[in-house]
Amino acid sequence: MRLPRGLSRQIVLSMSAVVLVVILLSLLGSYAFYALWFAYAPTSIPESGDWIPTAPEWAWMALTTFVALALAVLVAVNLARRILLPLTSVAESLRRVAQGELDARAVSEDRSLGEAALLVDDFNTMAERLQRMAQEQLFWNAAIAHELRTPVTILRGRLQGLAEGVFVPDATQFRSLLAQVEGLGRLIEDLRVIGLADSGHLDLHWHEVELSAEIEAVVQLLAPALQEAGFTIEVDLQAGRVACDPQRIRQALLALLENARRHAEPGILRIESRLAQGECLLRVEDGGPGIAPELAERLFDAFQRGEHSRSRESGGSGLGLAVVRAIAQAHGGQASCRPSPRGGSVFEIRWPAESGEIG
Repeated sequence: MRLPRGLSRQIVLSMSAVVLVVILLSLLGSYAFYALWFAYAPTSIPESGDWIPTAPEWAWMALTTFVALALAVLVAVNLARRILLPLTSVAESLRRVAQGELDARAVSEDRSLGEAALLVDDFNTMAERLQRMAQEQLFWNAAIAHELRTPVTILRGRLQGLAEGVFVPDATQFRSLLAQVEGLGRLIEDLRVIGLADSGHLDLHWHEVELSAEIEAVVQLLAPALQEAGFTIEVDLQAGRVACDPQRIRQALLALLENARRHAEPGILRIESRLAQGECLLRVEDGGPGIAPELAERLFDAFQRGEHSRSRESGGSGLGLAVVRAIAQAHGGQASCRPSPRGGSVFEIRWPAESGEIG
C-alpha cells in the first residue's frame, strides 16, 4: 500500500527541519556566545585560539549533523508509514464505498496508534451499518412489493371479471372488493407508521384518558370476529387515567388482537391493563401455540412471521407487531413477547404513565 506523498513528505521534512534546527542552535549558539563574550569581555578570553574549531572538528560536526538528519529521516519515514497506513486504508475504503462496494473494510495492523486504530474501527462499523441498511432496504422493497401484489392481483382479476361479465355485480362481489381495498389501506397505514417511527417523526397527540374505557371500546369492536374464530375473551382492566395518544394505543391493541385472531389457537384470550409505579401495562395473552424464545425478539421486526405455523396461510402482512413496537417506543416505552404459563404467548406494551405533553 503506497503512502500519500504529500503528507508523508511533510512529516519527513518537518522532522528533518526540527533536527537540523536543534543542531544549528547547538552549534551556532556556541559561536554566538563566544562572539558576545569577545565583544563585551575580551580581556577574559584566553589568548590561545584553541576554541576555534579545526578542520577535523568541522568534519566531525558535519558528520554528526548528517547522521542526525539520516536518523531523523528514517524515524520520520517509519512514523509516517505507521500513521498513514491506516489512514490510507480508510481513504481507499471510502472510495470503494462511494463506488458502491459496501463490503469494503479498512485494515489497521498496528494497534499501538490508538487514535488511528479507533478511526479504522469506527469506519468499519459505519460500513457494516451501511451494508446492513442497504440489505434491509432491498428486503423491504421486495417484501412491500410482495405484500402489495396479492391484493392488487385480486382486485384486477375481480374488476376484469366484472367488466367482461364473468362475475355478477352483486353485493357479495362489492364486499369482496371492499375487503381488498381495506386491506390495502391497512397495509399503507402500517407502512406509514413504521416509516414515521424509524425517522423519528411519529407525532403523538397526548391526552389524559381512562385506559380501561379505550380498551373496552376496541374489544367490543373486534369481539364478533374473535368469537367467530373460536376465542373466549376475558377482560381484567384496572381503572385509572393515563397519559397517552388514545388513537395510537387503540391501533396497537387492534394489531395485537388481530395478531391473536390470525395466529393463535382458538381458546381463552385474556386482555389485561395495569397501572403501577408510574407505568402503564397493556397485556394480551393467548393459549397457544407459543413462540420459541429465539424468535420472540424478532417478531416485532417488520415482515417477520415467526415459525411456519404463523405464516402467510393465516393472513396478515407481517407489519402488525412492528406497528405495536413503533407505537410503544413513541410513547417512551417498549413492546415485548414472552411465554405464557398456559402454553401460549404474552404480548405486552409498557410506557410511562406520565409522559408527553397533555393537550
